[in-house]
Amino acid sequence: MAEVTNLGLVRPPLVYLSAIVLGLVVHILWPRHIVPWSLGPSVGALLTLSAVALFIYAIRTFRAAGTPIPGNRPTTMIVRTGPYHFTRNPIYLAFSLFQLGLAVWVNSLSLLLTLIPAIALMACVVIPREERYLEARFPSEYVSYKASVRRWL
Repeated sequence: MAEVTNLGLVRPPLVYLSAIVLGLVVHILWPRHIVPWSLGPSVGALLTLSAVALFIYAIRTFRAAGTPIPGNRPTTMIVRTGPYHFTRNPIYLAFSLFQLGLAVWVNSLSLLLTLIPAIALMACVVIPREERYLEARFPSEYVSYKASVRRWL
């Protein structure tokens, strides 16, 4: 069994940061819009701020439980409170919502489109690897949690 959740090359913050940077570069070179100009800033700001609030809530919940946040440190417990009561991956949900909010805020189709491979990479590589680790480390507890709480929403 691995000693930590995530030692792979695919690190979640870097996945989303790369998708955002690529999306913004493509937007600068080939600007295509997704919402009416009057709607973008207010809806985008609301989505982005919601993502930041969810991220802070998830981090504070982990800290209150006394388990480490970075995937390169051993998980000490399954957290079921706070946002972990309704999603198993609130930090990744916050990252996705953040990029969606930015895409709407700057009205960028390319920023929206680069979110798709980021979510696919998380769903097909990162999260399954983390789930295997958690199932091995907390066999009955994680399987029960996984059965009662959805992966995303």
